[in-house]
Amino acid sequence: MAKFDLKSFHRPEGEAIRLDDFAPNEDFGFDRKDSDKRLSANLKELEDLQYRLYANHSTSVLIVLQGISTAGKDGTIRKVMSAFNPQGVYVKSFKEPEGHEKDHDYLWRVHSACPPRGFIGIFNRSHYEDILVTRVVKMIDDDRATKRVRHINEFERLLIDEGTVIIKLFLNISRDEQLERLQSRLDDPTRSWKFSGTDIVERVLWDRYIEIFGDTLSRTNTDHAPWWIIPSNKKWFRNLVVSEIVLTVLRDLKLEWPKPAMNLEKSRQALQETL
Repeated sequence: MAKFDLKSFHRPEGEAIRLDDFAPNEDFGFDRKDSDKRLSANLKELEDLQYRLYANHSTSVLIVLQGISTAGKDGTIRKVMSAFNPQGVYVKSFKEPEGHEKDHDYLWRVHSACPPRGFIGIFNRSHYEDILVTRVVKMIDDDRATKRVRHINEFERLLIDEGTVIIKLFLNISRDEQLERLQSRLDDPTRSWKFSGTDIVERVLWDRYIEIFGDTLSRTNTDHAPWWIIPSNKKWFRNLVVSEIVLTVLRDLKLEWPKPAMNLEKSRQALQETL
């Protein structure tokens, strides 16, 4: 039976992350049918574990999704995160700062969007845009970028120390796959509305983006908040790998059902008296 080791998708802290070392088309011998079956089982378990997280109310989970345009962030949320009860999960997307957001430091709007205890928060793009896009288009210099790397590492350390588990996922696709997806998006009236000029800009600057992605991932990959590099050319395999990673992290929390606040025997008796 096909299998993979989750260690294949990340590197230890301090080791450079070279995206060329991660094949976007990798599937480790899985076929679509087996993958979908395993994904279905994973989603069922994720549903149970999220309920335990919500009931336990002792920790929170932040899932960070990053990737170049068309990498599959929306699709990942739709196919994998659908396992979660909407009452205990939310999605936040960070676009270019506007209005009063510009009057604060770049992490101000991010911190207030982090999940409270018992919740799962999903960032569709994130605080990393402020050291990715800003560097690619040269809005900030190397010195400022270095400071922001330190800020983000310390910010994530703060979140973790205060009870948030962080899962950082980079959806890795090839340049050819991106071209195919952009063409498909333009040809599909149900998705063409998503096409924007920034898609073209990102494609023109592909090499620069990949360079900055690699450098940023390397410098913000820590033992407590590692980056997972997800092969994403095959959407069905991307979904399986993401589900496996999230499932492993939630299992490791070893969440128990909370003890009821009331005496169960007395509660049963009181309930019977209402008959």
